[in-house]
Amino acid sequence: MVRLIKYLVIVGVLAVLGLVAYAYIGPWFGADFSVPVQEIRKPVLLDAE
Repeated sequence: MVRLIKYLVIVGVLAVLGLVAYAYIGPWFGADFSVPVQEIRKPVLLDAE
């Protein structure tokens, strides 16, 4: 059981390292992580008496 937990921890650490590496190296390979910017305006009706 301890061996299974050890392997799961190792796989989890490798997954986190892979995600961090993809976040840093991804833009060099064409991955675009920027948020699309668009202004949104909606009228708001206030029911104040």
